[in-house]
Amino acid sequence: MSSSEPLRVGFVPEHFSTPLHFAKKYYSASATLIPFPSGTGHMVTALKEGEIDIGIGLTEGWVAKLGKAGVEESGFRLVGTYVESPLCWAINTSTTRQNLKSVSDLRGSKVGVSRLGSGSHIMSSVLADTQGWLDPSSPSKLTPVPLQTFSNLRAAVNHTSVHAESVADFFMWEYFTSKKYYPQVGKSSRTYESAAIVPPIKKIGEIYTPWPSWQIVASTALTSSSSDTSGKLDERIVALLKSINQGVEYFNSHHDEAVEYISTELDYSAEDAREWLTAGPAGGVKFADDVAAGVSKRMVEDVVKVLTKAGVLDQGKGEGGDIEGIIAVLREGT
Repeated sequence: MSSSEPLRVGFVPEHFSTPLHFAKKYYSASATLIPFPSGTGHMVTALKEGEIDIGIGLTEGWVAKLGKAGVEESGFRLVGTYVESPLCWAINTSTTRQNLKSVSDLRGSKVGVSRLGSGSHIMSSVLADTQGWLDPSSPSKLTPVPLQTFSNLRAAVNHTSVHAESVADFFMWEYFTSKKYYPQVGKSSRTYESAAIVPPIKKIGEIYTPWPSWQIVASTALTSSSSDTSGKLDERIVALLKSINQGVEYFNSHHDEAVEYISTELDYSAEDAREWLTAGPAGGVKFADDVAAGVSKRMVEDVVKVLTKAGVLDQGKGEGGDIEGIIAVLREGT
């Protein structure tokens, strides 16, 4: 693409995208924003096929792809951390599944995922590892069922899909995005996509990512390895990261406006938006103070270790010298 063209930025149109909206609205971020409702796994494919230049998505999705395929095959590198706080993955099933009341009931079941290699798939493997379900010969092993979208995942656990193969026992999705489909005690019913009278899913557990939850990646055509001292980021990426920093700063000082935007444009309640600002082990969402500061090598090493233990990555993949190769900007002191 021409160096004068705005960057094509893939993002997930959820509450975490609010600083990006502010960067575009108030600081004229030179970018074409392209929503990917199905998540990080879809952006991985879009980067490889040259459909986007930048992706803002889940840490585990980016690292898993880079660890499995390497930089050249993946077509992107890590350039910055977007969200420092962990992500809460809700473990969801149908409200009608009375036999599924806790995570232990999911042993040997079918797990709905957006795509193979997506965050929802990877975190189901991490969950299985925490439960001791990873032995390939064990009947406890989870079977992933790729379903593309959040709507399809909800349909799959309710067995309302027209395709018999598109049936799942549970799925994992970000908590606040899931919450609006849970039974609302003391509140009036809402019309849901499944046309159910009551909300179609319930939460039976949760798991937090043991790492900063969102990273920014860029096409290899616009970046070089952090170990390549002669290389540098495309100047448009530098400008974009500056604009995102401004968007984050605006977000941090304008929470009321953020809540208004999230509750009117992104289909969350104002109550949930406010809770997101304060809930969780980090005391609420925490965006990086400086997305241009790069990515921590130690953080990537920790992610690789967990993904290897969970069976997402083969032993030795994404380790050692490979890590500096997949990071375009290495955070100082890490």
